[in-house]
Amino acid sequence: MSLSVLLDRLARTDTVARVGRVTRILPTYIQADGPAVARGAICAIQTRSSQTGIGEILAQVVGVNADSIILAPFETGAATFPGAVVTARGQADLAPVGDAFMGRAVDAFGRPLDGGGPIATETRARLGGEPGGALERTASRLPLETGVRAIDSLLTLGQGQRVGVFAAAGVGKTSLMNQLARQVQADRCVICLVGERGREVEALWSRGLSKEAKARTVLVAATSDEAAAMRVRAGDYALALADHWRRQGHHVLFLLDSATRLAMALRETGLAAGEPPTVRAYTPGVFAAIPRLVEGCGALASGGAITAVMTVLAESDEVDDPISEMMKSLLDGHILLSRKLAEQGHFPAIDVPRSISRLSGGLVAADRRADVERALALLSVFEHSRTLIETGVYARGASPQIDEAIDARPALNAFLRQATDEHVAPAEGFSALSRALGGSRADG
Repeated sequence: MSLSVLLDRLARTDTVARVGRVTRILPTYIQADGPAVARGAICAIQTRSSQTGIGEILAQVVGVNADSIILAPFETGAATFPGAVVTARGQADLAPVGDAFMGRAVDAFGRPLDGGGPIATETRARLGGEPGGALERTASRLPLETGVRAIDSLLTLGQGQRVGVFAAAGVGKTSLMNQLARQVQADRCVICLVGERGREVEALWSRGLSKEAKARTVLVAATSDEAAAMRVRAGDYALALADHWRRQGHHVLFLLDSATRLAMALRETGLAAGEPPTVRAYTPGVFAAIPRLVEGCGALASGGAITAVMTVLAESDEVDDPISEMMKSLLDGHILLSRKLAEQGHFPAIDVPRSISRLSGGLVAADRRADVERALALLSVFEHSRTLIETGVYARGASPQIDEAIDARPALNAFLRQATDEHVAPAEGFSALSRALGGSRADG
């Protein structure tokens, strides 16, 4: 350990022993009469088991009262007891980061999940990253290559953009995220899985990534059976890893699946801390924490960028629940997936007319913009007229715009379809779009 690192740790060390005692135990939180620490601090709670004897678990302080604190354990089924000793731990807001984590799968504390042995690093960073002031953030002018034709051509994204993938359950969010993890051109990739099933975590890490993609990726996972405090910390820790590399000037791809399950975990800890429930029982803390996560991503004027793609699990196919509406207002764009398209075997099931990239206007070359605008107009006209067309009410010749949209539909549908293992370069995608539109003009 270097002298500077040692001195930094000594400066941050609390030399006063701060302790308290457990006074109340409930399924989701533990109450104690101390120690006197701030909200967000980490404490160790004494446990006792007939199998393991005396031990301890870690918990985060989520509420502070005049004579007590409320702790959310990072483990479920804590075998603690009334009167158990609660001890404050130092450096609660710091977490290990660095290149040693590339190619590894870890939990919310940076502990290995992949059986690859301990991860040695002396570098620590603040949980949640340090986004800096508003004028330090900027909009990147560099397009992001995803390899997905529908996105690169019609919903062009930029490096440092924050975008959401919105859909109800079972419409293909995870498959699209896996494809982006393999194909997006970035220096580093941080994948954060919050509240996912364990088998999906294993499938992504073992089979979902190529060898090259895995080498530049760190996976942070907190599955659905883990405590809410662990799921919340996973999001903060993943962002700390991404921000560390961004500050070194790297372009980092940050994939969060899902923002909705992170909000649910925040709701659970908020209710335990005594926050009042609001719409859909979400606590005020949820609507404060999620914007900080989104603003923590993006590009910096000094160099480096975090491109964030966050899935949002909508309550219904209408995508109008509170978390979805909040995320739409915070992000730089949203990609909506359609159940109707997914049921037709159309992948990726992107509902292009209802999706938007707020940065695409400055990223698409002028000579290509005309094709993009025409394709979007044709897709939009068809969607607005779908009921008339499919019920047979519309008579051909009544509207030249609808006739053109009907003629263009087969070619555009073929253009928007793409296999999960297919990578299409942006230039090739724009050429394919031009050919699709040319075919519709010829047919018309």
